[in-house]
Amino acid sequence: MQNDDGQITELYIPRKCSATNRLITSKDHASVQINVGHLDDNGVYTGQFTTFALCGFVRAQGDADGGLDRLWQKKKTESKQ
Repeated sequence: MQNDDGQITELYIPRKCSATNRLITSKDHASVQINVGHLDDNGVYTGQFTTFALCGFVRAQGDADGGLDRLWQKKKTESKQ
């Protein structure tokens, strides 16, 4: 919801899991949001990052590491094209 000035007035903005595309509810206290920093050719942080959100279901199944790796590899191939 936005006010007349165009500012967002919602107290809670839902997110989606990056790995499963499930809605992360407000009661999902096992969910995490991870910012992965971008590096230049010398391995120095550039100040940019990519955000991934993982729901509690993915973490409970033990697939968070594999899901994050899969998402990052997909992001790398998309950025090189």
